[in-house]
Amino acid sequence: MGIAEEYRDAVARLGEIISRSKRIVFFGGAGVSTASGIPDFRSPEGLYAEEWNGLSPEMILSKSFFWLQTETFFDFYRKHMLFPGAKPNAAHRYLAELEKEDRLRGIVTQNIDGLHRAAGNIRVYELHGNVHENHCTECNAAWPMEAVLRSEGIPRCECGGIIKPDVVLYGEPLEKYVCIGARREITNADTLIVAGTSLSVEPAASFIGDFRGKHLAVINREATPADENAEILIRGDVAEVMEMLPAPGKRD
Repeated sequence: MGIAEEYRDAVARLGEIISRSKRIVFFGGAGVSTASGIPDFRSPEGLYAEEWNGLSPEMILSKSFFWLQTETFFDFYRKHMLFPGAKPNAAHRYLAELEKEDRLRGIVTQNIDGLHRAAGNIRVYELHGNVHENHCTECNAAWPMEAVLRSEGIPRCECGGIIKPDVVLYGEPLEKYVCIGARREITNADTLIVAGTSLSVEPAASFIGDFRGKHLAVINREATPADENAEILIRGDVAEVMEMLPAPGKRD
């Protein structure tokens, strides 16, 4: 669809701000990865817009459901949460180049797809975990995503234990030190870019309240609670916006 004409000036201003900033933090959600073929969650066409066998996705992706209905959990998880063919898109690649300049100080992501790391970013705070990391609930052995994909029913470790994805399920706390690092980077940022997220999932959404810097930019298709405080507000696809920005390192 492209970026509406009314937002093109805002994209240009964002490019200018990025070129002058020294401590940028990117806070992203599911909308960052839609251009990679991964559906979002809360849009009208998203994963949470429909039930699955009479159950809501929030119910299935919960700690209690995992332990009580483990096989049903994995049926849903394999079909709707794993995208082994997904590749980084323009947004991921742009952020990887920005980190190489040492001006992107961190990516705080609610996504579990691992695409920021696949693009080359190192300073990534994965608030909800990563589908590529899994562990045995009995012996704690590490297993790759492929072990879950190629299994049928409940994936099992060699010791017989259940292989559990290292993703944060509803009812589980976020990892303490990931949160500490993420909030530290947001607090110290001079520019915060919030993109591809409705900011409706707590406690992650509240992290942007730690921002004390100069420039706040919001890129999202729908309205968010952060819009009223944003210096730059762009309605559109994150990858399309990133493609319009000057290449990192380029100066006028």
